[in-house]
Amino acid sequence: MSADEELAKDLGPLAALTIGIGTMVGAGIFVLPGTAVARAGPLAAATFVIGGVIALFTALSASELGTAMPKSGGAYFYVNRALGPLFGSITGWANWIGLAFASSFYMYGFGEYVNTLVGLGGIGLGPVSLSAAQLIGFGGALLFIAINYFGAKETGTLQIIIVMLLLGILTLFTVVGLLDADLDSLRPIAPPGTTAEVLPVTAIVFVSYLGFVQITSVAEEIKDPGRNLPRAVIGSVLIVTVIYALFLLVLLAAVPTELVADNDTAVVDAAELLFGQYSVFGYGLGTVGVGLLLFGGLLATASSANASILSSSRINFAMGREKIVTPKLNEIHPRFGTPYKSIAITGGLILVFLLVGNLELLATAGSVLHLIVYGLLNLALIVMREAEPEGYDPDFEVPLYPIVPIVGAISSFALIVYIEPFVVVLSALFVLFSALWYLLYARQKVETPGVLADWILDRSEELPDAAVSAATSVQPDKSDYRVMVPLANPAHEKHLITLASAIADERDGTVVAVNIVQVPDQTSLQSAREQRDHEDADRLLEQARADAETYGADVETHVVLSHRAFEEVFDAAKRFSADICVMGWGPDAHGAPGRTETTMDELAHSLPCDFLAFRDRGFDASRILLPTAGGPDSELAAAVARVLKDQYDSAVTLLHVAEDRDRGETFLWSWAAEHDLEDAELRVETGDIQTRITDAAVDKTLLIIGATEQGVLSRLVRGSLVPDVLSEVDCSVLLAEKRHERSLRERVLGTSDRDRLSEETIESDSPMRTDDSRKEAQ
Repeated sequence: MSADEELAKDLGPLAALTIGIGTMVGAGIFVLPGTAVARAGPLAAATFVIGGVIALFTALSASELGTAMPKSGGAYFYVNRALGPLFGSITGWANWIGLAFASSFYMYGFGEYVNTLVGLGGIGLGPVSLSAAQLIGFGGALLFIAINYFGAKETGTLQIIIVMLLLGILTLFTVVGLLDADLDSLRPIAPPGTTAEVLPVTAIVFVSYLGFVQITSVAEEIKDPGRNLPRAVIGSVLIVTVIYALFLLVLLAAVPTELVADNDTAVVDAAELLFGQYSVFGYGLGTVGVGLLLFGGLLATASSANASILSSSRINFAMGREKIVTPKLNEIHPRFGTPYKSIAITGGLILVFLLVGNLELLATAGSVLHLIVYGLLNLALIVMREAEPEGYDPDFEVPLYPIVPIVGAISSFALIVYIEPFVVVLSALFVLFSALWYLLYARQKVETPGVLADWILDRSEELPDAAVSAATSVQPDKSDYRVMVPLANPAHEKHLITLASAIADERDGTVVAVNIVQVPDQTSLQSAREQRDHEDADRLLEQARADAETYGADVETHVVLSHRAFEEVFDAAKRFSADICVMGWGPDAHGAPGRTETTMDELAHSLPCDFLAFRDRGFDASRILLPTAGGPDSELAAAVARVLKDQYDSAVTLLHVAEDRDRGETFLWSWAAEHDLEDAELRVETGDIQTRITDAAVDKTLLIIGATEQGVLSRLVRGSLVPDVLSEVDCSVLLAEKRHERSLRERVLGTSDRDRLSEETIESDSPMRTDDSRKEAQ
C-alpha cells in the first residue's frame, strides 16, 4: 500500500497555530538563554527579536505560497515548483537534515532537563566520551522514533493542550519575574565584546524559529487554508517572538547574570530563586517553581522533537512524490500505517548527530540549513510573482512586494556568515551532496523542470546565452516512461493493463496502476481512509500488478481517495508524472454528472499527458482500423498502432476519407511512410466520414481514432464524431488525445478542419519516438 492517499482537511485555525508555536517553544527558550546571555549579555533578548524579525519576512512569503499551493512538503514543494528540481533537491535535503539536527538538539536539551532530576554522570567509550545529557537524549530519541514508527496518534487537541500548558508556565514565570525585576541590572557581562556578538548569537538561537514553516507542510489538512494558513504562520512567529523577548528581559532583570550565563538549565535555577522568595502556609515555593519549569522544559523539548520527526516524514513524502528520492521511502507499514522507512532513516540520523555533536553544533547546524531553505523560499516567491504561471492565485499576498521577499532572502543568507566556519563548511558539503544527488540520480527520474526554467527558456532569444545554457544544463532528463492506468471496474482491469503493459514494454517503462476511490462530499477523506475496507482496492491492484508483471512490465500501485472521481484522474496524472494515461471509457466510467461537457469531452482541455480512452468490447489487437486526417492526435494513434503491431503482429488498416480520391491516396501514402506504417493496408474513401468509418470497422477488432478537436458549441449543435461512431461499431475503440492546452476561444468555438490539417506540419513529440529524437525536438 502507498502513502498517496489524500488527507482530509481536519486542522482548524487553533490547531494549525499550535503546530508552529509548539515546535518553536522548545529547547530554544529552555536551553539557549544560558549561551545567549554568556555571549551577548543583556542584548540576549535582542538576538531573539532579530531572529523573529528575520523569520517574519519568510513567514509572509511562506503564507502567500502556502495559500497558492496548499500541498504537503511546505518549503520543499514551493522551491521545487518555482526554482526547479535542482534547488528542490537542495531544499528537500537541507530541510530533512536540518530537522534531524534540530531534533538531536531538542533531545540533547531533553537530556539536560532529565539529568537535573536524576544527576547522572557521563561515560567514556574508548576515545569517545558521552555526557549524561547525550545518553539520556539518546534514550529519549529512541522512544520518540519508536512512537512515530509504530504510529501512536497525535491529535490536534493534545497539541493544543501542550501549547497552552507551555504558554501558561512561561507566563507565570514572567509575571513572577516582573515582580522582582531591576532594570538597572541590564548591563553587559563583557562590555567590549557584547555588541559584536549579537548577530553570531542570533545565528545560534535561530534554531528556535524553525517551526512556523512546518505549518505549510500540513497545508493540505488545514480547513480554509486561504484564511487560516497565513494567520497560523504569521501569528505563530509574532506570538513566539513576543514570548521570547519578554522572557529574556525578565530573566536578565530579575536574576543575577552569573546564574544564567553558560547554564543549560538556567531557567530552572532562576525559577528556584524567584519562586523561593514566596511561601504559602510557611512553605517556600522554590520547589514548585523548579517543578513547573522542569516540566515545561521536558514537555517543550519532547514536543519539539516529536513534531520535527513527524514533519520530516512529510518532507520525505513530498520528495518521493516528485521522485527526488525513491518513492519506496513513502511505503506505509501494513500494520502500523506509518511511513516506516522514512522514519527509520531520519531516526538513524538523529541518533548519530546526537552522539557526535554538542548543543551549539547541533543548534547552529539546524539553523544554517534552514536559513538556506528560507532564503530559497523567498526567491521562490519572487519567481512565482514575476513568471505568473497558470494557476498561481494566492488568497494572501505579501505586502510591500518585492521588498519583503528580497529582505527575507538577503537576511537569511547573510545570517549564515556569522555561524561557526566549521558548521558553514559542513552545511556547504550537504548542499554539494544535494546538488550531486540531483545531477547523478534524481535528474533521470523527475520530469517537471520548474517555473524558472520554463520562464527562461520561453525568453531564450531575449536573455543572455549563459542564463539559457545554465537553465538547459540542469533540466530534468527523465528516462523512465510512465503509463498510468486508473482502475475502477475489475471486469475491465485485465484489458486496460494489457494495453498499458504493451506500451510500457515498448519503451522499457513502468505501469502505474491507480485506484481512485470516490468519497461522498458529506464524508471527510480522513474518515473515509480510516473506515474504508481495503480489501477490494488491494485485490484489484494486486491483480493489476500480477497481470502487468505477466507481460514483463515494471509496475507500481497507488490508492487515492477523492471527492472528485473524474477530475482526480488528471491530478493523479500530474502527481505520478505520467507520460500517457490509459483509462476506461463507458457510459458510467469516471462520470462527471451535471457538466455541460461530457466526460470524454473534458479530455480536450489542457491535458497533463497523452491520453488513451478505451471503450472495452474485448481486447483483440489482431485487426486494427486507424482513420486519419492528419494532426497530432492521429500521430499518437499511429504510435499506438505501431506498438500493438510489434507486440501482437496486428494487421493495420489506414483509412482516409477525402473529397478527392487521388489527393487522398497521395496524402495517405505519405502519411503512412512518415509514421512507419508503410506495410499497412491503405484505404481511401469518399463520402460521409462517419459512415465510411462504420463500414470499414465491420471486420475489425479494434478502432483507434484521434479525438475530435471540435469545441463545445460545435458539439452541442452537430454532435461529436467519436460518440456517434461508438454507437455504430461493434469492436473496441481506442480514443487517442495528445497532451496540449487549448485557449478559451478554441474550447468554445472549436478548431476548424483547416486548422487541423495545417497541424500536420507541426513536429509532434510522439510518446513512441526515441529519446534522441525527443531531445532534438526540445
